[in-house]
Amino acid sequence: MIKSFFISLFLLVALSLQAADTIRVACVGNSITYGSTIKNRDIDSYPAVLGQLLGGTYLVKNAGLGGRTLLNKGDRPYMKEKMFREVLDFQPEIVIIKLGTNDTKPHNWKFQSEFKQDLTAMVDSFEAMSSKPTIFLCYPATAYAITWGINDSTIVHRVIPYVKAVAKEKHLKIIDLHKATAGMPELFPDKIHPNAAGARILATTVYEAIRNVKK
Repeated sequence: MIKSFFISLFLLVALSLQAADTIRVACVGNSITYGSTIKNRDIDSYPAVLGQLLGGTYLVKNAGLGGRTLLNKGDRPYMKEKMFREVLDFQPEIVIIKLGTNDTKPHNWKFQSEFKQDLTAMVDSFEAMSSKPTIFLCYPATAYAITWGINDSTIVHRVIPYVKAVAKEKHLKIIDLHKATAGMPELFPDKIHPNAAGARILATTVYEAIRNVKK
């Protein structure tokens, strides 16, 4: 009985140490992050591939929600969703924010003047967490057609400058997923969402950014 007690105690301590060593990563985003249109999204979405690349000491949460906007006056604001609260409860040590694609839809972009303040508010919420995460802001992936109102010209000339401005003010790292996905329309079958190969490019780009900071 004493032997069993010590074995159980050892396992409990080992599990506790393992949990303490795990680095939590939250991938905040829209359907591109979620892995919409990818058949095996639990394996091939960009957060899933990112977890594979980072290895067992990292726990990656796919916090993507289809159709969500960064804008709080958009049609489906991310910060008003349960998932946003789940990310805060998750207490990640790394946060990847990839939003802005759905904001370019005309009925959302009419509130563009509030994009910068809403992105700042999201960053402030994450910075207030006790986990004090490293936060990365992503430029949206390339959009290869004006589909569902999504417009790459708006991404390039409006969204990206706003993201860049917030990153500068908050001293945050930028991950340029727009450049990383340029010139590869064949990996975006519906012109907006990447297939598994495209998601791997997103994951690899994010992985390299995390690795460079950790060096």
